[in-house]
Amino acid sequence: MEDSTEELPTYSPNLGYPRAGASSGSLRSEHRYALQDKNGRDWLSFKVQSRAADSKHMPLFLEGDIIKGEVRLDLAKAETLKGLTITIRAGTTAVGQEEELFLDKTEPVWTPASPSEAKVVGTHTHTFSITIPRDAEVALVPKATPKRFSLPPTFSERASPAYIDYKLYVTVRRGGLRVNSKLSTSFAFLPRTVADPPSPLRALVYAGGGAVLGPDADPQGWKVFDPVKITGTLFNARDVSVQCTLAMATPLTYASNSPVPLLLTLHGTDVQALDLFASSPCLHLLRTVAIGSEAVEDAGLRRSNNTFVSRVAKGAFWPHEVGAGAKVGSGKEATGDPGVRALRGELFIPKGTKQSFAFPRLACRYSVVLLPPQVPGFTPTTTTDEPLLMERITVTLANAPGIIPISQIPPGYEAPTEGNYNVATGFLENGNQRFLHHNR
Repeated sequence: MEDSTEELPTYSPNLGYPRAGASSGSLRSEHRYALQDKNGRDWLSFKVQSRAADSKHMPLFLEGDIIKGEVRLDLAKAETLKGLTITIRAGTTAVGQEEELFLDKTEPVWTPASPSEAKVVGTHTHTFSITIPRDAEVALVPKATPKRFSLPPTFSERASPAYIDYKLYVTVRRGGLRVNSKLSTSFAFLPRTVADPPSPLRALVYAGGGAVLGPDADPQGWKVFDPVKITGTLFNARDVSVQCTLAMATPLTYASNSPVPLLLTLHGTDVQALDLFASSPCLHLLRTVAIGSEAVEDAGLRRSNNTFVSRVAKGAFWPHEVGAGAKVGSGKEATGDPGVRALRGELFIPKGTKQSFAFPRLACRYSVVLLPPQVPGFTPTTTTDEPLLMERITVTLANAPGIIPISQIPPGYEAPTEGNYNVATGFLENGNQRFLHHNR
């Protein structure tokens, strides 16, 4: 019998992630894989239980899970075997390069105790269990001393320049010069990353309802950035300058499928400019994927062939008088000053957004960026894609225990959906069309 490996579809975000804020759940789905002989008979098969929403999906496991299952041999004629093993293997692969393994763990499933037991015929079932480790030792460059890193999540997207794959192998070991047989499946792996808890006052709001308190009432719950100036020309007729102050809910760690509360205050003397800018603030969540030897370094060298930026979501804003939160603060927001426009806002991190991670040769990071407003009649002094403000945030798998953030966007103020960052859009913005037709 020839060496064989079962091929499975690439990872998809539609695997039934544990939802943000939910318990980890149970290993609820059973997956079965088999090798057949020339007569179409399953002579080797194995089953595993996973957290996937459906057995038709790829198996899904979380950090620290123990993979349990059983291997079944059904041999029509006697064969001499040296044993059965179960292996977890994971690696990073850049387009056009060989896979670089960072995890290769093998456990015995069955070993014959004597020569007579090595001769196997008929049906035999053996259970197995193997724990997914929490970290791995990886050398950043060849021959360097390995460093320990937490295991990264599965990363496999159409048109991606790099991938992180996890596989589970069952191996039938044969003696002498006879070829071993392998049966494998890819599986999705997610670290158990959890957002830091919000301020006590915001936690009370989430638990009991009501409007999110502003920085005056809840200074622990906000990061208020230094004011920035929006300058340019309005209707090719006059120069304008508006001061803009952004506040963002802290801590700066947020789970996917969760809202990020925002406050935006505009100060100026040109009422028309204030109204225009307040009508369409331009705030986005950006994802940066870095590959190569410096990917793990925050300050690593970034070039167009190793750094890929895409938009994930756009912030929504509305006047503070609209909706449940009539007063978001006790300062200038409530004064009615004609030179002030106070907006509440929210950046919703879409369900299925991949969590932040930095691992040798592949990293995924997120930033919130405030750009000059893109409104008719206004020409900014800087380019429209040059950030007025940028702040790194961390996206996690789940919220802090007991915390269920609630979106407070009033009807009619929802932000338009950004492009699907799970496909080629973000990568092609960087001019890397050579990755377009690579579909793993």
